[in-house]
Parts: sequence; C-alpha cells; structure tokens
Amino acid sequence: MSTDLNTISKLADLQSQRSKWRHNNQIIALVPTMGALHEGHLSLVKLARTAASKVIVSVFVNPKQFTQGEDLDQYPRDLAADLDKLKTIGADLVYAPDVEQIYPKGFSTHISVTGISEGLCGVSRPHFFDGVATVVTKLLLHCAPDIAVFGEKDYQQLLVIRRLVADLDLPVDVLGGPIVRESDGLALSSRNVYLSKTDRQSAPLLWKALIETRAQLLQGVPMQQAASQTSEQLIKAGFILDYFELCDARTLAPIHQYEGKPARLLIASMLGRTRLIDNISVIG
Repeated sequence: MSTDLNTISKLADLQSQRSKWRHNNQIIALVPTMGALHEGHLSLVKLARTAASKVIVSVFVNPKQFTQGEDLDQYPRDLAADLDKLKTIGADLVYAPDVEQIYPKGFSTHISVTGISEGLCGVSRPHFFDGVATVVTKLLLHCAPDIAVFGEKDYQQLLVIRRLVADLDLPVDVLGGPIVRESDGLALSSRNVYLSKTDRQSAPLLWKALIETRAQLLQGVPMQQAASQTSEQLIKAGFILDYFELCDARTLAPIHQYEGKPARLLIASMLGRTRLIDNISVIG
C-alpha cells in the first residue's frame, strides 16, 4: 500500500483535514467510487483536478445499492492497487470508511429521489437508486466538497444525483465525466472482470448497437424500428436485454421519434453473469 497518499477512514480525521484546506481557501472536489479503479475512474479524478485545488477520492462499496442475489460479496476490492493508481495522478486524499462509519448502528434513514429514478435501471433494480442517493448524501456531508464528479456511463445515476443536489439545495456543483472505452468500444467498468473470454469478445456489440441505432434515429427512423434489428442481433449473440430506450437527455422521459432535441440512447443487458450498461448522446 502506498505511503505517499493520505488515506483516512474516520470522519473526525477527514473533518480535520478539510478544515485546514478551508482555512487556506482551497476548492475541494470529491470523486465517489466503489474502488476497483480503472482508467474511467482515473479520468474523473483528472477532471476533478482541473476544477479544484484539492481532490478527495472516496472508496466505499455501498451495501445499500445491492440486494439479495447481487454481487456485494464478490464485488472486486483492492485498496492497495487503487492507492497506487491514484498516487500517479495526483489525488490529495482517499476517504475509505468502513460500513459502520457510513451506516452506524441504528441507522434508519434513506434518501429516495422519485421520478427520474423509476425507469430504466430503476425497474429491474428498484432498490438501487435509494442506496445511491443515501450514500452520496452521506459522502457529500462528510466531505463537504465544492464540486462532485460522476461518470456519464452511469447516466441515470448522474441525473438522479443532480436532482438530489438541486432538491436539497446542497452547495455543490455536479460534473459529468465522459465515458472511457476500450479500443473496441466496450465501456470501462469494474464489473468487466466478470466477463468470460468468449463474452469479452461479444461485449463490444453493445456499443456497436448504440452507434448503429443512433445513425438510424438521425435519419428519421422511429426508435422502435431503429432498435428492433440491432436488438435481434444482440439477442442472437447471447445478450439478455433489460432495456434499450431513447430518452430526453434531461428528464429521461421516453422518446419514440427523435426530433432534434438533446436525447440519450441507453441500453442495459446481461451477458453471461455480467450486467453491462452503456449510453450515447443523440444530437442532430
């Protein structure tokens, strides 16, 4: 484990360091993660660095966004490797609390962001966004950043957090970082390690489906028609589709015919034992 990067697990120690930074008028950014860091996470830290003088990266596998049968116990964890990666790109502090620090004994509060959380991933994982909203609220209160950075790969999550911050008048700017991809188009994700060798070869078809469908939408083809052929190809390749939808980029309201306003094409699927999500912007 690196000794060069300040790593804190207790709230009181975090508050002490934060107070010193505030005393020196430092702008603080927070990048919340669940660890198992890859280049996508690191790109968010780099983005945070451009906007702030001090960058906190939180590493916390949040049990409240998993439910029975999901991969909480198997979720990849390697804090030492995470610290080594963060050291190379200039993070200032890692906040790595244990579960009791975030959810002490008797904890009985949860945050729910209705509306924007209820479609897409909210249908198949109805517990997920309550868990995200609750832990993000706790992390924002603990770290008190001026800026928080989240990835656009989890696009619905990004909008849920923006709604949360707006509704609660939290004094933080939420930035979205672009999706980082492998050379074959697969969006980086900590869960990609679950892919078998065969599934890894098929996984980029999800990105290809988004690209092909977007091209048809921009030519005026209705969403249902545009997605039907690419969906069929994915199913033949072994994907079990959860959703494949065109949505308003701000509200995630479904769009059946693209008419030139900012939109997002979003997809989720199981491939083997791995859940993959991806999305792209649609702007005519």
